[in-house]
Amino acid sequence: MISSLVSSVIDFYVFIVFAYVIMSWFRPSGFLYDVYAMLATICEPYIGLFRRIVPQGGGGIDFSPLVAILVLQVIVQPVLRSLLLNLGL
Repeated sequence: MISSLVSSVIDFYVFIVFAYVIMSWFRPSGFLYDVYAMLATICEPYIGLFRRIVPQGGGGIDFSPLVAILVLQVIVQPVLRSLLLNLGL
């Protein structure tokens, strides 16, 4: 039960990071800028961890959001899920 909730929260956070990345490609204004600023507040602390580690690609492409999503999906989610299932939660 709790493991599926944790999995859903991680999936939702991945969606938020993806929306933040897509919005960063454009110049939002008005209400969309407020949404973008809120997403930045939520996503930047996590993505910033990877920005310090992952070098920028050619042409200034930032791959840190991709690495951040992969870490959530491939490492964090399965480890947390198996840990919670082993604890019976």
